[in-house]
Amino acid sequence: MRPIIVTEFLTLDGVMEAPGGGEHPHAGWTFRDIEFVPAAYALKGREQEEATALLLGRVTFEEFAPVWPSMDDQFARYNTMPKHVVSTTLAADEVEANPWGRCSLLGSIEDVAALKETEGGPIIVHGSVTLAQSLATAGPVDRYHLVTFPVLLGAGKRLFDEDGDRFARLRLVDDETFSNGVRASVYDVDREGASA
Repeated sequence: MRPIIVTEFLTLDGVMEAPGGGEHPHAGWTFRDIEFVPAAYALKGREQEEATALLLGRVTFEEFAPVWPSMDDQFARYNTMPKHVVSTTLAADEVEANPWGRCSLLGSIEDVAALKETEGGPIIVHGSVTLAQSLATAGPVDRYHLVTFPVLLGAGKRLFDEDGDRFARLRLVDDETFSNGVRASVYDVDREGASA
C-alpha cells in the first residue's frame, strides 16, 4: 500500500490559500517579510526525492501544469514522475494533453483509494485544498508535512475546514523551528487512535 502524504504551507491560523500568489488579498504571504532560511525548506527537497507520484486537485493542476515544466532546476523529479488529477469537471483528454506530461485523471476519492493500493512509493499531495480536505475526511492520508509561517491572515481557505465530522489522532514524527520563525512539522496519522 502506498502512503499518501499531504504537504502544505500554512499560516499560524491554518490558512493554506495563495502562499505563492493568487487572488487572496494577502497572496504570496510566504515571501512577505520572511527571511529566506534554506534549511526551513529542506523538508520540501526530501519530499521530491522520496515521492513517486503527485496527486493534485483541478485548480492546483491548472496552476502548476503550465509553470512547473519550465522550472526544471527546482522540480526536475516532479516533472518526470506520474501525476494524477482528481476532478469531476475535467475530461481525461484535457488532463493527458498538457505541457507537463504523464498525467492521468481520477474521478473520485474511491479512485484515489484504488491508486493507494497499487505498487509503488509515496504519493504527494501539494496545495489542492478541496482534495486535501476530502482526503482528510475520507481517511486515506497517512502523513502530513506542514511548513507553518509566522503569519496570521484571518480569512482564507484552511487545510482543516470546519465542516464535516472527523476525528484523527496525529503522531509528531519530526519538528523543527528555524531562525525566521518558520516551523516544519511531520505528523503521521495514528490509525490506532483514530476511532472515537
